[in-house]
Amino acid sequence: MADQVSRVLYTTKFSGHGHRVEQFMNLLGLAHRIVDTPAEMRRTPEFAAISPLRQIPVLKDGDLTLADSNAILVYLAKKYDLSGTWLPETPVGAAQVQRFLSLAAGEVAYGPATARRALQWNLPGDPVQAAAIAQPLLQFLDRHLSANDFLAAAHPTIADLACYPYVAHAPEGAISLQPFPSVRAWIARVESIPGFCCMEPLPVPELA
Repeated sequence: MADQVSRVLYTTKFSGHGHRVEQFMNLLGLAHRIVDTPAEMRRTPEFAAISPLRQIPVLKDGDLTLADSNAILVYLAKKYDLSGTWLPETPVGAAQVQRFLSLAAGEVAYGPATARRALQWNLPGDPVQAAAIAQPLLQFLDRHLSANDFLAAAHPTIADLACYPYVAHAPEGAISLQPFPSVRAWIARVESIPGFCCMEPLPVPELA
């Protein structure tokens, strides 16, 4: 119980960024407590003291407070993944993972994540522009995954966990995955990882 109380994740139910981290902790078997952190809570001075940029997710692990989902994934892999498979140590393996973490923070965030956010919650972002960013991203991923089971290695890594939520839920931003069979096959492989739990779906808007 003490271990569970000492490890706290601030996030929200439908946050893909939060899903990355919560999923990884579940797969690592790490006890933790979720603190629902809606927008109004993130505007408080108390939350700003935890996350100066008022962003989620934030992980508190004992005396450590760490923001940014990809940074948290790296921290958890380095500290708790004794197998070393989720973040390979070889120069090429580590570089391949970093490549897709950058993609998750770039094209994935500005493409399918932005379209989903704009259409589901009317938050800032142009869903048409976001869809335009998503198309070459999905074309690239489909080509890559036509020859690879996972993104950065022959097995799942944190690269897959980082890219999965917003790619898998791209239809919630009116971005169809039907033209991308290799992406859809990869989504199924990720979801078949023992212990994996899918993020709860949202209604799919009509596709343009």
